[in-house]
Amino acid sequence: MTAKNRICLWYDRDAEAAAKFYASTFPDTRIVEIQRAPGDYPDGREGDVLVVLFEVMGIPCIGLNGGPAFPQSESFSFQVMTEDQAETDRYWNAIVGHGGQESQCGWCKDKWGVSWQITPRVLTEAMSHPDRAVAKRAFAAMMPMQKIDVAAIEAAAAG
Repeated sequence: MTAKNRICLWYDRDAEAAAKFYASTFPDTRIVEIQRAPGDYPDGREGDVLVVLFEVMGIPCIGLNGGPAFPQSESFSFQVMTEDQAETDRYWNAIVGHGGQESQCGWCKDKWGVSWQITPRVLTEAMSHPDRAVAKRAFAAMMPMQKIDVAAIEAAAAG
C-alpha cells in the first residue's frame, strides 16, 4: 500500500547514498524505489537519480536530489528512541563516524545535514516524570551532554 503522506528530504545530489546509509544503519529501513530524471533539469541530466523512495524505521520518505538551493536544518529531525547505552552509542557513532557532526542534548547531523535525535528512553521517561524534581535533575544533567550518557541520566534522576 502506498503511503498518502511522506517526508520529503531535499539533498544536493546524494539522496541514494543517504538512503543506502540509513538502510545499513537502522532497522526497518529500506530503499523502496529509485526514480531517474526523464529529462534534463536545472541541477541534473536525463537519467540521473532524481527521487529515492525509502523508509526510515518504517517512516515513508522521499529523497529529492534538488540541488544545493535548500540545505537541511535542525527544524526537521528524526528522533530515534534507544533502549540502552549500547544502542545509543551504535546509532550516534554510525552517524557521527560517517562524516556527521555532534551537537548538543543528543542531537547530531549526518554527512548530508539531516538532524537526528538519538534519545534513550530513560531520558524521555525522566523528563516526563511526575516528580518535577526528577525531571529537573535529568534536564540539568542532559544540557551539557552531546551524546546522551544513560548512566548519568539515571544517576541524576535517582538524585
